[in-house]
Amino acid sequence: IGRTALRACGVHNVCRLLTRRTHGFYARDAGVAHRKNLGLLRKIMCQESTKFKNVWTTHSASPIAYERGRIYMDNYQCCITSIAQQPRLIYQKSKCAKSEKIEDALLLECPLGEMLPSPSDYKASLIVLTVQNWLLRLSADSGEVLEKIGLSCHKYRYLSWDTPQEVMIVKSAQNKLPAAARQAGIQQTVLFYLAVFQVLPLSFIGMLEINKKIFGNSVTDVAVSNGILIVMYSMGLVRLYNFKAILEQFMEQPVDLGQEFNWNGQVGVVGQFPYGLPCNIKITDTPPLLFEASSLENAFQIGGYPWHYIITPNKKKHKGVFHICSLKDNALAKNGIQDMKCCSLEPDWIYFHPDMSGRIIHVGPNLIKVLKFKEVKNHADQMEIAEDFTIVANRENCVNNSVTVTASGRVVKKRFTLLDDDPEQETFKIVDYEDELDLLSTVAVTQIGADGRAHLDFHCNEHGILLKSIPLKESWDVVRKILVFCSHCLVPILTYIPPFFVYI
Repeated sequence: IGRTALRACGVHNVCRLLTRRTHGFYARDAGVAHRKNLGLLRKIMCQESTKFKNVWTTHSASPIAYERGRIYMDNYQCCITSIAQQPRLIYQKSKCAKSEKIEDALLLECPLGEMLPSPSDYKASLIVLTVQNWLLRLSADSGEVLEKIGLSCHKYRYLSWDTPQEVMIVKSAQNKLPAAARQAGIQQTVLFYLAVFQVLPLSFIGMLEINKKIFGNSVTDVAVSNGILIVMYSMGLVRLYNFKAILEQFMEQPVDLGQEFNWNGQVGVVGQFPYGLPCNIKITDTPPLLFEASSLENAFQIGGYPWHYIITPNKKKHKGVFHICSLKDNALAKNGIQDMKCCSLEPDWIYFHPDMSGRIIHVGPNLIKVLKFKEVKNHADQMEIAEDFTIVANRENCVNNSVTVTASGRVVKKRFTLLDDDPEQETFKIVDYEDELDLLSTVAVTQIGADGRAHLDFHCNEHGILLKSIPLKESWDVVRKILVFCSHCLVPILTYIPPFFVYI
């Protein structure tokens, strides 16, 4: 940045200039137009005169998926775009055999500012995992197979991101011996296999085992996220390890897809059947432990600033009680015990706000609390949990008296009290955040007669102010808990199984 540019904008500090530029302060910056357009889009969506109506409905016997303006049905064989005034078909593939069924899928998008080896890499694609252990990369526009990788003989079932759009994890189902082998006294020590891939271009990093001899006998599940290997145990224990350090320390030999390779006397091509992928990462000793915590049902989350984690004490009587503690020293934050004391069939839930503000969202049947961290006065090292704002269900007409008096003067006492999520009372079912429009959306439901009626509300994410309410004409009885937004075309999309509705 030249001195002339600094003087022209009246800023004499490079760091301040860069910060202001990222916030979109300068009219010639490409981000300014985008931010203005999204601001206009938000105003149009929330203004009183804007009406939403059902423009398209479909049914499906199988689950319906939604990714970036595309609706996938029939196990990803049918793709429909919602970025139009009315959804239209992108492609329809012939019905596949059961052996070709897709188990899991991830949307892959082109990284900005990078040179890629193939023109097809610059367009969105789907990474899918099939029943027969094929890892396929499909064109998101046509469904054409762009790449095909044969995995090993283990039953792989799950796809997830370690680093979104950069490093992908393919996880096997839990490895279990047949009943006859267990009766014969044969022990199975390997519980899971994890295959690690770099994406765009798709390349194999390595495969490793999760072994009882290394991690313990009571392991129930594993996951990888943001460079952390998360190991869960049957007694509620959660342990965190440095996944990148594990790959570097225990990598025996790096291999590439398509490479001819000799592994334990077997010669084959990496990524092709029947050879598949070699297990080239052998963990021979317990890796250094980063952190561990005990929580009911292994529920464990990290977030906030400074770093904190949320757990539920590992006893059934504490279900619905959440502790917010410092990751640095495990100290409980001031007001760090959050308990709505709900009496409901469905429990309340809590999570760190996905807007990266460090706040926390706590959702109960009739109350949504957005919490924030703030420093305790005279104790800079300790954080306090304070209420930022709340959203309350409309229950003004709900009276739940345990004692009533009839017209004749007879006193009637109820033998029971209503649940907090009683169907006749308005109850929150969905809370979602739309990052481009910066809207916090909620769906609240009230049972009226045999059907449930719902309304979708848009709230200001910063202050919680209600901006717009959209009543849904369809019965809630057929709705499942999926709410997504296509901000490209003013479309809140509600997924029903069946049916599927698009409002515009």
